[in-house]
Amino acid sequence: MTTLSDGLSSRPTADRQPTADRRPGAAGARLRTAGWHALIIGVLALLLYPVVWLLATSIKPTDEILSSLSLLPSRLAPENYSAALDGIAGIGVWRFFTNSVIVAVGSVIGNLVSCALAAYAFARLRFRLRGPLFAFTLLTIMLPYHVVLIPQYTIFQKLDLVGTFVPLILPKLLATDAFFVFLMVQFIRGLPRELDDAAEIDGCGPVLTFRYVILPLLKPALVTTAIFTFIWTWNDFFSQLVYLNDPESYTLPLALRLFIDQTSESAFGPMFAMSVLSIVPVILFFLAFQRYLVEGIATSGLKG
Repeated sequence: MTTLSDGLSSRPTADRQPTADRRPGAAGARLRTAGWHALIIGVLALLLYPVVWLLATSIKPTDEILSSLSLLPSRLAPENYSAALDGIAGIGVWRFFTNSVIVAVGSVIGNLVSCALAAYAFARLRFRLRGPLFAFTLLTIMLPYHVVLIPQYTIFQKLDLVGTFVPLILPKLLATDAFFVFLMVQFIRGLPRELDDAAEIDGCGPVLTFRYVILPLLKPALVTTAIFTFIWTWNDFFSQLVYLNDPESYTLPLALRLFIDQTSESAFGPMFAMSVLSIVPVILFFLAFQRYLVEGIATSGLKG
């Protein structure tokens, strides 16, 4: 017969046994978690090292930039930022900032308007050759920019527009970025067609349906398009080098080149200082709108 003392003495053993069995698994889970954190921190440090190097180099004296391998400067050189703010070749740095803002904002507005309209037409409207035209639009993604550069340059040269911002902004108004058209088409196809039917019952045509139904729900795709268009345009060098030939119209990527070309002795310190200043608008733009990148993942099209 089992006595009360036997039962009481056996309970701690039964209670302690699962705890002893769980210890190896818990220790292994902690080790795996620590290993993943260490790996992620290492990858993050590797990715952020160029940015840290740029920040550190921007406050280094010019003679240490190429001669010293140390990340930290022997002394701070704030004069690099003073020289960068003074401008280059007699042109103030704010002129270059203004030119970059004009090109970037114009490109963003052009892509948002044209790509949204083109995507709505391909996703919702029914017209002849819709499928072949959409397929042709997607094929342009695989077409290298250098293939169309010479024909475009010839057209703008005959129109006497080379040297202005028009060749950099006008193509964006024609839905030439097929990637963003495809992005918005896929987003619109995920919206219930019952919304279009309800708008049609209320007397809305295609234009009003796009304005009051599709466009408000398209905000996540529009913000994604705006962010990537702004970043790509702000950092663009090649197309701006081709079409802009007057230093007064140079953007920041072209202005950075002047630090090397204007004299036989390159001013690396001010160049890196201006590089730091040039990435600040990109970071601020991304931080202002990045929360919208994930917005709408759970949107079913019924959110008011």
